Amino acid sequence: MEEKTAEIKQGARLVVASSPHMRSVDSVPGIMHTVVMALFPVVAASVYYFGLRALLIIVVAVVSCLVTEYAVQKIRNKPVTIHDGSAIITGMLIGLMLPAGFPLFGVFLGSFFAIAVGKQLFGGLGFNIFNPALLGRAFMQATYPVLITTWVSPRTVQKAVDAVSAATPLALWKFEAKATLLSDLFFGNVAGSLGETSVIAILIGGLYLRWKGYVNWKLPLGYLGSMAVVSGIFWLYDPLRFASPLFHLCAGGAMLGAWFMVTDMVTSPTTPLGQWIFAIGGGVLAIIIRLFGGLPEGVMYSILFMNAFVPLINKHTRPKVFGEGVKE
Repeated sequence: MEEKTAEIKQGARLVVASSPHMRSVDSVPGIMHTVVMALFPVVAASVYYFGLRALLIIVVAVVSCLVTEYAVQKIRNKPVTIHDGSAIITGMLIGLMLPAGFPLFGVFLGSFFAIAVGKQLFGGLGFNIFNPALLGRAFMQATYPVLITTWVSPRTVQKAVDAVSAATPLALWKFEAKATLLSDLFFGNVAGSLGETSVIAILIGGLYLRWKGYVNWKLPLGYLGSMAVVSGIFWLYDPLRFASPLFHLCAGGAMLGAWFMVTDMVTSPTTPLGQWIFAIGGGVLAIIIRLFGGLPEGVMYSILFMNAFVPLINKHTRPKVFGEGVKE
């Protein structure tokens, strides 16, 4: 005992903390940079189908996010954290959610809003309630409602037809009752946002994150599964009016949202039950908006809506501490 006391007096550290006593080699920059790598296949597919303009939009979004985060943190006299990779992910996702013809100044405005309002206004990474990239996309939806829904056909289609502008598969089905080949949806040979067209590219990145252990399987499964179940009910009721579940899973932003936004560690619940509620609620809402709303797509609004309820979900699904609620 005296030897131990002597060791402490000589400078040995005694750390007292509550359980559980767990250590991890993972770090915030490590996780964020892994997510950046997982988005590379999606970026590559967007460049293949939409050309270097796609890469320019993504680069402008990333640079705008980095500059905004640096400037806001300097103005607020806070430590600069642009090295952690979170702003890069926000910029990449913003770029991937835009059409190829979107103006670069609009890209900057949306990126600025995402970081300054969606992230830093709440206190920075870990304190934001809403997914910053989706909030930036919603801001651009309100600011440029026409430009953000003016889609460009992929280069592979432009070679065969003269028209450059085109409708997305969801818009074709909702407003013209025209179906799109599932093979085109799977590989990305359709009009739409830069990073939402190629299902296979998104799956490569999403499954890589799952293999690394950075994606909780409940979240994409709950979101996509609920979309499939709800859309399947309507499809079985009237297959001529409603699209198949597979179409809903492959079209629009379902895959990108499920793997890279629903799974956001900051804006998703921390409890197992809460994660199911969050994911299933978002998936159901996305299909309801697609089928009965004025817009053909509902992924963005469904996730933002469920983000708002995450603190409440965490509060009411928190496991009770042993002995909590027991009267003495």
